[in-house]
Amino acid sequence: MRSQEVAVYKEIQKNTEMAMRAIDIINDKIYDEDLSRQMSRQSLKYSEIHNQAVSQLLQAKAEPYHESHVENLMLAGAIHYNTLLNTSTSHIAEMLIKGSNQGILDMNRILNRNAEAGEKPTMLAQQLISFEEKNVERLTKYL
Repeated sequence: MRSQEVAVYKEIQKNTEMAMRAIDIINDKIYDEDLSRQMSRQSLKYSEIHNQAVSQLLQAKAEPYHESHVENLMLAGAIHYNTLLNTSTSHIAEMLIKGSNQGILDMNRILNRNAEAGEKPTMLAQQLISFEEKNVERLTKYL
């Protein structure tokens, strides 16, 4: 596996891990049942994409991405800070939209920097981008 393919798969892994962790953290603050169900479905889809990326990395004997404890603490701290005074459904939806938009930006950036990555990692990255875009569409109804 070429280094550009590894870079794309690692970014997919990083992106999906952060999304799943954010959903886990914020799920306790969601009081709208429909939004909570949607977050559970999103987490499952992120998990599927994550597992595909990790599987490809492991098959190629490449080192998967490892998040630091600092990154985890920063994410949890940011979510708790942003929901300290406002846990309304619209505010949480806005936070989730911002997270999805950041994921879209990060994936597009990694694809642009690794244009020679090959078809399989590019297709998986595009699948993640498309999923994130649909998430944004679904979440706008909660604003």
